[in-house]
Amino acid sequence: MGQALVAAKIRLVYGGGSVGLMGVIADEVLAGEGHVTGVIPQALWDREVGHKNLSDLRIVSTMHERKALMAELSDGFIAMPGGVGTMEEFFEVWTWALLGVHAKPCGILNIAGYFDPLLAFMDQMVSRRFLAREFREMVLIESEPNALLRRLNSYTPAAVAKWLDTRKT
Repeated sequence: MGQALVAAKIRLVYGGGSVGLMGVIADEVLAGEGHVTGVIPQALWDREVGHKNLSDLRIVSTMHERKALMAELSDGFIAMPGGVGTMEEFFEVWTWALLGVHAKPCGILNIAGYFDPLLAFMDQMVSRRFLAREFREMVLIESEPNALLRRLNSYTPAAVAKWLDTRKT
C-alpha cells in the first residue's frame, strides 16, 4: 500500500504511530519520498509509540481530536487489517458518510480475506434490513492496493435516503 500511495502521489494521513502496520506503511511512504502526516494524542506520544521522522506531525490532546483532524485532513479512508481501533475508526467515518457528514470514499483493503467475516456481517445487516444496500455498496472493497486506490479516486457518493423505513407506525 505504501508503494501504491507514493506511485499515485497520494499523501498519507494516519494515526502517527511507529509500530505495527501503521508504522510499516508510514516508513514505506517515507522511503519512497512521499508525504506522511501523523496525528497522535499526547498520551501515545509520551509512551514513545509516535513516529519521529514524519513529514508533518500533529500532536493532539485526545483520541476524539485525533480522529476529527485525521478526517478533516483526509480525502478518503482505507481500512487495512488491524484490531479494534481500526474497526472503530472505520465504522465512524463510514457512519459519517451515511449521515452525510462527509462525501469521502471509504475502502477496505481485504488482504488474504482478512475482512471476509466482517463483509458477510455487513451483508447480513442488509438482508435483515438494518442497512440499506446502497450504504453497504458505499464501502469499496479490493484485495490489491492499486485497484482500491483507483476505485477510491473515481468514487461518487450515493444519493439515497438515510433511513430504510421512515413510515410512522
